[in-house]
Amino acid sequence: MVKGFSDNEVKNDAEIKESKKEKKGLAAFLKGKKFTYTLPGKKQINIFGSIVLGLNLILILLVILYLKNQEFRDFVFNVGR
Repeated sequence: MVKGFSDNEVKNDAEIKESKKEKKGLAAFLKGKKFTYTLPGKKQINIFGSIVLGLNLILILLVILYLKNQEFRDFVFNVGR
């Protein structure tokens, strides 16, 4: 006999059936729905890539401006209060 197991079989089918209750809320709503994921097209990838690169360039320019220009640094300091 292996440690942790008994020779007597225990039937827990009733407990298992009780634990599988009806889903409520969003899970019940999505139960019958089938969602499929489609990869974005080339045009959509280019648009999002352009937006990300543009915002990164703006961020880099603002950081350089913050480090080099004392008036802009004072403006950022005063607006941030």
